[in-house]
Amino acid sequence: MIYIKFQDLSEEKQEELFQVSREHVIHLFGESIQEYVDETGADYDKLIDEEMIKNLYTYNFVFNI
Repeated sequence: MIYIKFQDLSEEKQEELFQVSREHVIHLFGESIQEYVDETGADYDKLIDEEMIKNLYTYNFVFNI
């Protein structure tokens, strides 16, 4: 679970969440995405970013008001 203060939805906090999600995706799927990129010539960063956004939807957020 990720705990967030409702008042702290600033751009910096959003970027922090994106970075956490990106690191998580690279840890989980980085090798398989790299293999796919090697086979197809796709853009690695674009694929990671797409998976990063999808990954955010799997997190449980708790907003403290």
